[in-house]
Amino acid sequence: MTLGQHLVAVLETGARVATYKLAVLVALLEFCVEHVPEDHDAEVSVDLDDLSARVIALYWRQVRDFDGHYLRQSSNKVAKIPDAVRDLASSTRSHGREIPLDIAARRDPDAYRRTVATVKLVLAQQPLFRLQRVPGRSATAAFLFDDSWLSDKASARTIQDHGNCIVLFPGVCFALARLSALLKPALLIAWVDDVRRMNSYLSETVPDLEGHLFGSDRVALQRPREVLTEAFGDRCFYCATRLGPAAHVDHVLPWSRVGIDGLTNLVLACPRCNTSKSQLLPDRAHVDRALDRGRAVLDELAARIEWPSQFDRVRTSARGLYASQPVGSPVWRAPQDIVSLRLDVSWLTSTDLLS
Repeated sequence: MTLGQHLVAVLETGARVATYKLAVLVALLEFCVEHVPEDHDAEVSVDLDDLSARVIALYWRQVRDFDGHYLRQSSNKVAKIPDAVRDLASSTRSHGREIPLDIAARRDPDAYRRTVATVKLVLAQQPLFRLQRVPGRSATAAFLFDDSWLSDKASARTIQDHGNCIVLFPGVCFALARLSALLKPALLIAWVDDVRRMNSYLSETVPDLEGHLFGSDRVALQRPREVLTEAFGDRCFYCATRLGPAAHVDHVLPWSRVGIDGLTNLVLACPRCNTSKSQLLPDRAHVDRALDRGRAVLDELAARIEWPSQFDRVRTSARGLYASQPVGSPVWRAPQDIVSLRLDVSWLTSTDLLS
């Protein structure tokens, strides 16, 4: 059975008692995009602190009340991961206002480290332990990583004794990065369905549940809009059209592919360019121009509004996206100007975007 078929089998099991498996898979996909190895058949170690931080980021926005309710993400009475994230959000809220996770982590690093430790232990005992087992099917060999040391009895010492990481089998990292554009939307749809099932008051007519969980408005982008306008002018990043109140804040690397809300990945765009680009991979020239605004400038602007910059994540994610997508994939340059991804060895090595 292929890797993709195994993952579809995980998705098709409708008996999930929590959204944790889905969160781990989305986090793994994003990790793999950012860590595509030059040797596509290489093993890749996944640091469990890093994976836990990505899972926390996925739940960060979701733990806000929705329509007056704290959304259940587990059929069990206690949901350890969302509860831990909600506690962190409550303790770091500024004057009742939510803040980006990166800022919360800097504001209270001890609380953040405790949250990572809590989430990491839950991951080892539950979703990582069960991820490669499909209920109702005969046992199959692990297909992502060796999970023989994981169990519902795993401890912090167990994790430490195994290097605080899982090791993806040869070729898995590259394969997951390549599949990410197809798998991530499917995982998010399954996640929304699971949340509806676990919250009986939610009906199909409840407005924009998906938007609350994963929508493009999952962060308040007014502050980035203002600082980007002040620093770079009131023109579309892509076509230079004057914007005015019609300005959109666009993710250069689409959030549907890599969930990066840092200022480095944000630009002002006109409605036409933003709508046309949508979830397509942008031409590399657009990413280069976004990075050419300069790390020091972007970091200073981000600090001014207490916002993450994430310069390095944009670079590594861009490299991974271009390196893992098949030749011929659509690449957006401008409205009505979509070309095919070409093979360029400089996109497959670390000497350019990672320099």
